[in-house]
Amino acid sequence: MGDTLITIIAIFLAATLMFVFPLMSVSERTDDITQLNIQTLTTQFVDNIRTTGKFTEDNYGTFLEQLAATGNSYDVELEFKIQDSNPGRKPAAGTSTTKIGENLYYSEYTSQILEETSQNNGVKNLKEGDIVSVKVKNTNKTISEMLRNFFYSLSGDDTYQIAASHSGVVMSTGR
Repeated sequence: MGDTLITIIAIFLAATLMFVFPLMSVSERTDDITQLNIQTLTTQFVDNIRTTGKFTEDNYGTFLEQLAATGNSYDVELEFKIQDSNPGRKPAAGTSTTKIGENLYYSEYTSQILEETSQNNGVKNLKEGDIVSVKVKNTNKTISEMLRNFFYSLSGDDTYQIAASHSGVVMSTGR
């Protein structure tokens, strides 16, 4: 009786070591590759906006399609900090005389940006000095998250495995 119990436990441990841990390792590696891909796509999308000075519905749609091609669903947060100069103040001693006053920024977020873009024939022009920021994070559970939850109970409902962000200053005014 004792030998049978030990044999069953040994078979269960061997099966776990042979199948479950390699599956966890492969799924973690898949998430790492997806993470790198998402970071690259986000960087290219932001850099395109920065160099052209334009945010278009077509480019945004292409970006969303490329994200969806990874097999996960994502939440994309856009933020544009639009430069608004304050011409009412005089420059301090030793500062540039071509600019009067300090630069102030106001923020526009995803819903505002998409609404304004759809009203302007699918294009939102930005000007030199504006700041573009994009954050992407997955909203679904990946296989590695499900396996980790099953074995370790580590992740909660608000956690995400794959995330990327990139931001930068617009280098040319869009026309």
